[in-house]
Amino acid sequence: MSEPPSVDCHVHVLDPARFAYADGAYYRPSGQEIAPVEQLDEVLDAHDVSHALIVAPNSGYDLDNRCLLDALARGRGRYKGIAMVRDDASRDELEGLKAAGIVGIAFNAALLGVERYAGIGPLLERLRDLDLCADVQVERDQLVAMRPMLEASGARIVFDHAGRPDVAAGVAQPGFRALLELAGNGRTFVKLSGYAKFARRAQPHQDAWPFVQALVDAFTPRGLLWASDFPFLRAPMRVDYGPLVRLFARAVPDAMARRAILWDTPSRLFGFAAR
Repeated sequence: MSEPPSVDCHVHVLDPARFAYADGAYYRPSGQEIAPVEQLDEVLDAHDVSHALIVAPNSGYDLDNRCLLDALARGRGRYKGIAMVRDDASRDELEGLKAAGIVGIAFNAALLGVERYAGIGPLLERLRDLDLCADVQVERDQLVAMRPMLEASGARIVFDHAGRPDVAAGVAQPGFRALLELAGNGRTFVKLSGYAKFARRAQPHQDAWPFVQALVDAFTPRGLLWASDFPFLRAPMRVDYGPLVRLFARAVPDAMARRAILWDTPSRLFGFAAR
């Protein structure tokens, strides 16, 4: 992939044998979707990826961050985390999570809808004050409705999975255009990841490439992150880690740019330190 260090900025840890899924969980991952932290270690080691950002999934655990926090503690600096919290989470709760290695809070409008997050303005302001990011997953044109609140908060915003555009609507569609327009504010970042969530073609997801190129042009490596989305929850098609690594190298052929996306930007944004 690249010379260490490097960061995979979107992975999940799921270990129902040690941390039972929450009652009434939206989705209960099973089989090859289960990924304890030991398995994550092995996958990253196999691909020479030194660090990762573990995102608490809506699947399985809902607002239960115990599995995530356990992985952060056992990683001894290899991992940082994105947690799930209630909209009324207090400053004290957020400070406690930050001390445990949490660097942001997840908001999944792609799954739960835009209206679900209509009242998160005060929470976003607390994130801003604590230098925590808002990790936001939108799809299609959802960002158009959420943009005013996100911009007004002053918080750092990280968008998952290239903004999950509608590949049939082109790069000029309102939601993706709104994402590109945020590139100049210095506090918006985008993960080059999750192509299987919006592309209609199998790997190498050639219908996603125009969107990736538009993001590279607009955000430059200082505003971009790379991620695998391992262990590929609810993937609509087969996904393998190795081809994703190769796809990134093809999408960003310049070695210095890849270095910035894989390490310089995530280490600056999330506080990773070389091991």
